[in-house]
Amino acid sequence: MEIEEFSLGNSFIHKMDPRVKIIAAFVFSVVVALNNSISACAVSLVFPLILIAVARISIARVLFRLAVVNGFILFLWLFLPFTHPGETIYSIGPLEVHREGVLYALLITLKSNAIILAVIALLGTSQVFTLVHALSHMGVPDKLVHLFFFCFRYVHVIHVEYHKLLNAIRIRGFRPGTNLHTYRTYAYLVGMLLVKSFDRSRSILRAMRCRGFKEKFYILHHYEMKRLDYLLAAWSALSCGVILIVR
Repeated sequence: MEIEEFSLGNSFIHKMDPRVKIIAAFVFSVVVALNNSISACAVSLVFPLILIAVARISIARVLFRLAVVNGFILFLWLFLPFTHPGETIYSIGPLEVHREGVLYALLITLKSNAIILAVIALLGTSQVFTLVHALSHMGVPDKLVHLFFFCFRYVHVIHVEYHKLLNAIRIRGFRPGTNLHTYRTYAYLVGMLLVKSFDRSRSILRAMRCRGFKEKFYILHHYEMKRLDYLLAAWSALSCGVILIVR
């Protein structure tokens, strides 16, 4: 699983203080999410795209991530234009395409892509451990920090276990289909995955306690704001201000 594929870079975006990145991404996402203007949402795409260009992130990888997200948004385009009440602009047999439904689907699409691009440009260019470190510095409760860190640390382990179980049932001749046997087999697979995850979590907890873990990560390195970090904060404030003016 490639979770940190965008963090491998040497641009100054990669080297910025992760605390500023987290705050900038959060504020930008809130401003875009609460905006109901299509023109403002279209403008909001520009700012993360500039950051992605400056960070020299592979455009092909960014497009791949956007394709995954827009695959889910495609379902909105299949239903909203036909179900959202409003002015009819086109008819397909008994189905009517409503103008308000098309605009609503477009608004959701623009918002989602702008937020995803901002997350890639700001949070994706930092390693997850760095973000966890920054969250701890920002006063986020230790339990939430630990939960975030362990989810990232062991999602790869669960992914490996899933493929082991999947290979095991394939070796035994399992071929998926649209029948009850397939659904029952996948239910057993998910159940075994939960049992293995629970056993693994208990083993890890015992191992950490044996090593003296007292539910706290001690931080030895402390961040310091630099000139480029203030520049990013100003850029984020400018982008949010422009979006609020255009709306």
